[in-house]
Amino acid sequence: MADSAKPQLNTETHGKNFPCTACGAKLEFAPGKSVLKCPYCGAENKIEQQVEQVRELDFYEFFARASEQGESEEKQTVKCASCSAVSTVDPNISLSTCPFCGSRLTAQAKASRLIKPGAVLPFKVTRATAADDFRKWLSGLWFAPGELKNFASTTGGIKGMYIPCWTYDSRVTTQYDGQRGEDYHETEYYDEEDQNGETVTRSRTITRTRWYPASGSVQNIFDDILVLAGCSLPAEIIASLEPWDLKNLVTYSDEYLSGFQAEAYQVDLGAGFEQAKALMDGSVRRSIERDIGGNHQQITAARSQYDDITFKHVLLPVWISAYRYRDKTFRFIINARTGQVQGERPYSVAKIALSVIAVLFALLLIAIIMKSIR
Repeated sequence: MADSAKPQLNTETHGKNFPCTACGAKLEFAPGKSVLKCPYCGAENKIEQQVEQVRELDFYEFFARASEQGESEEKQTVKCASCSAVSTVDPNISLSTCPFCGSRLTAQAKASRLIKPGAVLPFKVTRATAADDFRKWLSGLWFAPGELKNFASTTGGIKGMYIPCWTYDSRVTTQYDGQRGEDYHETEYYDEEDQNGETVTRSRTITRTRWYPASGSVQNIFDDILVLAGCSLPAEIIASLEPWDLKNLVTYSDEYLSGFQAEAYQVDLGAGFEQAKALMDGSVRRSIERDIGGNHQQITAARSQYDDITFKHVLLPVWISAYRYRDKTFRFIINARTGQVQGERPYSVAKIALSVIAVLFALLLIAIIMKSIR
């Protein structure tokens, strides 16, 4: 009998269940549809579409309003000792494996105060399609360990996860100082020997640059700057899954998470905005360079003011398979909206060695045959 004091990363992320009206089993969200579906009898319950639009929350006002307006909530979370992933869990169920690295979870869950998600991008790619994509990807791998394909055939090989992110909007006004470089041309004369050995004077055009002081102000409007709020997956992998159709975000509801798991954010709201500012910086610098004009630009100082800052805590859907090989974790990830695939893969040293030996043997055999023909 399972120890009821030890929660696990189970398919239900939040404690709310949605029983089937036909057979009483737990309904699960059906990717690509706006319904909860019974995995046993197939009955469907339509999810009521909320009239309320996805809200942008004021960044500065949020901290004062969060507790009194219910923008945060207490959740049970568990942290993986191997990869440090933090996921929300149901209370009173046994520990299982970490969906991000495949390690056995042995830590107790604890209560954490988290900012409540405001929006969710529901799953669109089905589990069957994701599993098929996983198998196709594996079939194309050279020198993959044999046990990897066995892992793919197991029912627990691929899991649906929601990844936490922040989105930020802001109006950025930047005062700058710099220099504008304007090119001009000069004719330069020089002597050289021609093919007859005689010294001749030739000319060539030289491009030079005059620099002038420049200063001014530029303004940029940013919408939905996306920042990964979890630490379980490398940011570059999540970035490679873009684009995300954020225009199709819906107001958060527990129904969309039924049958799936969610990672708890570890990058807090303030730290997330610092990352967003770094992402905005490239666009700000390009705006300054356009404003300076000329042929070349140098920026010596830039002072930005961030106004009208709003944010959303959003959950993005991925199908993920984590497998361990020689004490290292490899992941296969699918954008569950577009089907975009990214994967890490191990190599079988034994298969590579056998292939090298086979090639060397073939070359030796060819050399022996060629020598005998001569």
